[in-house]
Amino acid sequence: MKILRLSLATILTAGALFAGTYNVDTAHSNVGFKVKHMMISNVSGKFNTFSGVIDFDEKTNTLKAINGTIDVSSINTENEKRDAHLKSADFFNAAKNPKITFTLLKVDGDTAYGKLTINNITKEVEFDLENNGLATDPWGNQRVGIELTGKIDRKDFGLTWNKALEAGGVLVGETVKLDVALEGILVK
Repeated sequence: MKILRLSLATILTAGALFAGTYNVDTAHSNVGFKVKHMMISNVSGKFNTFSGVIDFDEKTNTLKAINGTIDVSSINTENEKRDAHLKSADFFNAAKNPKITFTLLKVDGDTAYGKLTINNITKEVEFDLENNGLATDPWGNQRVGIELTGKIDRKDFGLTWNKALEAGGVLVGETVKLDVALEGILVK
């Protein structure tokens, strides 16, 4: 029994030796989105302030965990009036709900499943996962690259404001396309 416990402890410890924790490098990462405007074009935006931690198993080249937080008031669509409206109670209500959070639940092949919280509403979501692997930068830092793309229905998160168009359709589309590119630096 003692040998079994020792063997199990050795296996678990060896697995931990290959798992790395990476802080998201915000200078080389992006949290972006697109949504239809008047049913004919896309408006793109991003969040300028965010943070996150990635757990990545170097031995198996697999993503183990992501935990991220976004500052809602950092939304940037390159239009101050629109950004102010998005921060208002009509959309994100940044004063009451200042953070968006994401927690990875599992990875299955090229699909990542997680919990996304927007507007104090948590839903399970699914993203296409692109694992860009590991690299060492010119200064000796180990880095990992992960991309998540997918779609959510903004109404699922209480973002329901809209205006009907005279010719039919609505001013703001319900489907939001998310494009998250993360580069992490190994915590030493």
